[in-house]
Amino acid sequence: MAKDIVWLAGETSGDFIASLVLPQVATLYPGEHMLGIGGDRMIAAGLEPWHHSSVLSVRGYVEVLKKLPSLLKLRREMKRRVAQLSPRAFIGVDAPDFNLSIEEYLRAEGLKTIHFVCPSIWAWRPERIHQIKRAVDHMLLIFPFEKKLMDEAGIESTYIGHPLAREIPMHPDKDAAREKLGVDALGPVFAVLPGSRQAEVAWCGPHFFGACEKVLQFDKRSIFLVPAADAAREEQIKALLNNFPKAKAATRIIRSDSHTVMQASDAILVASGTATLEAALFKRPMVVGYAMPGITGILMQKKGIIDFVSLPNILAGERLVPEILQYYCRAETLAYALWHEYERRDDSRLMDRFTVMHESLLRDTPKLACDAIASVCGS
Repeated sequence: MAKDIVWLAGETSGDFIASLVLPQVATLYPGEHMLGIGGDRMIAAGLEPWHHSSVLSVRGYVEVLKKLPSLLKLRREMKRRVAQLSPRAFIGVDAPDFNLSIEEYLRAEGLKTIHFVCPSIWAWRPERIHQIKRAVDHMLLIFPFEKKLMDEAGIESTYIGHPLAREIPMHPDKDAAREKLGVDALGPVFAVLPGSRQAEVAWCGPHFFGACEKVLQFDKRSIFLVPAADAAREEQIKALLNNFPKAKAATRIIRSDSHTVMQASDAILVASGTATLEAALFKRPMVVGYAMPGITGILMQKKGIIDFVSLPNILAGERLVPEILQYYCRAETLAYALWHEYERRDDSRLMDRFTVMHESLLRDTPKLACDAIASVCGS
């Protein structure tokens, strides 16, 4: 009797990553069904959906609280349904708050569990390693430094490279990106990314746009490109820019195209997160700025087990790019740091470091992931 494989991806990034791997796994097990929860990419790649991943998409504490009863109900349903199906394996993709609980339950029931994308225990909630050890038969890693953490904890794992390293060109074409966006620049072009979530934009946006006004004092020809994740973020950014009229006059908001924005830029002002890695892969000098409510920031800083918050610095093992955080994340400080980084835009040493970083993340991710999954699932 054929044994199916169940996938669960709850976010857009997880849907993208899983869609690269799912077709190869399906080829490895012909006649078996790829079932579960995923987004448009996974469905196009062959997933037979029980639910669309949008049912798990929530932003901010208020929305989480509103949807908590339905999320808990869905998690109970998934535990029961997967256990009754008794598939070849359950593959949880990112979404650790949702997936690890399901994986822990299923593994206790004797089912094989694989988790795709290690939770950021190196930056936040390191104690989660104990739940991972209980929940996961095999962890698929997208950063090389995570392998040591898994080995020390006795968790089977495979480093498969980062999918973005395959998506972003090794030699980005700045002129082509500017042509695509219709940017005709006489002066510096800065990408400004205050975050993709409401709270991030609310806390980082005023400092970032204040920095833009001060940068105009260095060169009044400066142009600022701001990607907006969706319509709600676009409206939020427009409202914030009303408080910074000089920056507003020099700013273009571009919907859902952060990669082209980064590629078109000379330097980048970015909130901490995956966007910092994207900036490094696009080989652009950057300033990482981040502000959040005081108590949250203090707790997160105390929970970290590494010295840096941005992925370029974590991967480099040193302060390769400036991090201006919390109480230091102010417009004047950001502006001077950003201008300094702009002036080193042709620094070959920095570009070489970013290139080495790109190469370290560039692997045949779909094949490596498929091989690791097969090692757990068997023939």
